[in-house]
Amino acid sequence: MGTNSDVPPWPVEDPSYDGVVLRTFQDDDTGMAMELARDDYVPMIGTLPSHASREEALAWVERQRQRHTDGTGFSFSIADAGTGCSLGQMGLWTRELKQGRAQAGYGVMPSARGRGVAGRALRALLDFAWTIPELHRVELHIEPWNTASVRSADRAGFHREGLLRSYQDIGGERRDMLLHAAVRARRGSL
Repeated sequence: MGTNSDVPPWPVEDPSYDGVVLRTFQDDDTGMAMELARDDYVPMIGTLPSHASREEALAWVERQRQRHTDGTGFSFSIADAGTGCSLGQMGLWTRELKQGRAQAGYGVMPSARGRGVAGRALRALLDFAWTIPELHRVELHIEPWNTASVRSADRAGFHREGLLRSYQDIGGERRDMLLHAAVRARRGSL
């Protein structure tokens, strides 16, 4: 999957960790996308329209399938390993890969929250990320009020590095972001 030579190849095996799997998007993931679209926050930070119709959700799913081919990075459907049902979206954006960096982002549908899905999906993503030789650092940007996301990042092995003041426009307002990062273990380091 994917033809852009600047983006590492799609994983041969779907990354997984403790009951979640990161897989390619399927047409039947539109139900998950429609649920995410009813969240007040998710449509403000991405391309999923608020209260998306089935057609809009399917168009969003198709955009996720194209992220790798377009050279943006990897957009995975977070799925339950047992049922295959989609629980959310996880991205690894590789625009800064030449500098050894990538950014992660995710959204878990409201009905799947509170079960550790995001933290486990982040662990699966990091396991995959470290197979990319050029990659040494994965960053997350989290709004300070989002304590559940901070806990997920902590559980997955990300460390808080600081506060980026007035970092991003969300919903027409400049917002602060906490910077969390995971760094590839260096040989010989403690």
